[in-house]
Amino acid sequence: MTTDVLLVGCGDLGAAVGLRLAGLGHGVLALRRNADRVPAPLVVRSVDLSREAPDLGDVRPRLVVVALTARPRTEEAYRATYVEGMARALDALAAPPERAVLVSSTAVHPSGARPDLEDETTPAAPADGPGRVLVEAEEAFHRRLPRGTVLRLSGLYGGSSTRLLDTVREGRVDDPHRWTNRIHRADAAAAVVHLLTMDAEPERLYLGTDDEPAQMGDVAAYLAQRLGAPAPPPADPEQGHGKRLTNARLRSTGWAPGFPTYREGYAALTARRPHATTS
Repeated sequence: MTTDVLLVGCGDLGAAVGLRLAGLGHGVLALRRNADRVPAPLVVRSVDLSREAPDLGDVRPRLVVVALTARPRTEEAYRATYVEGMARALDALAAPPERAVLVSSTAVHPSGARPDLEDETTPAAPADGPGRVLVEAEEAFHRRLPRGTVLRLSGLYGGSSTRLLDTVREGRVDDPHRWTNRIHRADAAAAVVHLLTMDAEPERLYLGTDDEPAQMGDVAAYLAQRLGAPAPPPADPEQGHGKRLTNARLRSTGWAPGFPTYREGYAALTARRPHATTS
């Protein structure tokens, strides 16, 4: 099978994207420091992009996905990974790909002073150094690949993290009025694949989020009911604060979330693993 997809970064989300593309008949090469964590049938090359350039050999991918993960959440770590690491990978390409998607974050959006839903026209206004580096990475991506697409994802869930469920179980929900935005990992992966393979030329920027921004108190109350945990403080819409995002542009391309709200997503997770620690 000819390798026609390059995954720059292959964590949980990158692997989910790669497996979907492999299922469509694509040959996928993944770049990751820990090669033993990349699932078959993806082909892997071990490389620490924060320190070294990859050797792509004669691979000329038609499709490129940049889905990097930086730890810890510091400006230095983000720049080494998202800016410098991405640059090393893209500079190693022998020719520009036909399609490319950079996975970014809605953390670059302002904290929610606007009363209406925020969309792709909302100017980025990151609140901290890592957020500013993400904007820098988006700009660098577009300079190298002018026809590339940035997909800013809201809070991912459906993976191995236990943080939200632990917070609800332990009664530590301290800001029930805050607006939150999320997307199931399966829907995020589907969105990346959709933007790579849809017939029409994608736009430069999309927000990847589900259909319903929700206050943390409402999400926590739903989870508490399913988990048999104490009821959290109730949400009050009059005291709502934070940003609310819309996926209208992404939906207009034909993509639709399989888990349109937190209810469907967490119902599936808790039903599959009743005493699960999945958040």
